[in-house]
Amino acid sequence: MNSLEYKKACEIDKRTFFQLYWSLIKKKHIILFTFIPINDFNLLYMKICMFLFSFALSLTVNGLFFTDETMHKIFKDKGIFNLLYQLPKIIYSLIISSAINLMIKNFGLSEKDIIKLRKKKSNKDEFQKEVEKTIKLLKIKFNLFFILSFLFLLLFWYYVGVFCAVYENTQIPLFKDTLTSFGINLIYPFALTLLPGIFRILSLRNEKRNLLYKISKIISLI
Repeated sequence: MNSLEYKKACEIDKRTFFQLYWSLIKKKHIILFTFIPINDFNLLYMKICMFLFSFALSLTVNGLFFTDETMHKIFKDKGIFNLLYQLPKIIYSLIISSAINLMIKNFGLSEKDIIKLRKKKSNKDEFQKEVEKTIKLLKIKFNLFFILSFLFLLLFWYYVGVFCAVYENTQIPLFKDTLTSFGINLIYPFALTLLPGIFRILSLRNEKRNLLYKISKIISLI
């Protein structure tokens, strides 16, 4: 329903704001997206792999922001976690992690390709060819996903392993930063998803608000 063209959406999308919001939040919230079965044409094991990858990525990127200044601050505070000092670095790491996750997701998700296939209007023979073409495309994408994930995870394992071996007393602050970053990642979708929901509802109430509909689709990609 969320991928419909504007005119078609105006005709058949009669969902309430809550129904629309729930459909969007299930796409954006990493735990809901991974573990709640919503028949979204994505493979469950691929979503679980992406969930585990995102946590490893968050741990590594947070480690990259531990500079000499950060180490000195931890030493001065006697190891006490200073959330206000660490918050800007946590937000930066969240933005970087989200960008990399978005790139990886393009290879691991099959929903867009299957929806595109279902929209095609052709005879039985032509449709069968399109099915075979889509299967080949998905195999290539999934192979790329696992290759990229494996290479990234090797890099993560090496960096975090060396970091924790050299800076033993910084392991706990690093883990706290990672949990905070991951926690923010679990919270912000609830607020951010309000915007595309509001714009979409407003656009569907008047068939001349195509711009609002486009805005809602753009924001929903974030």
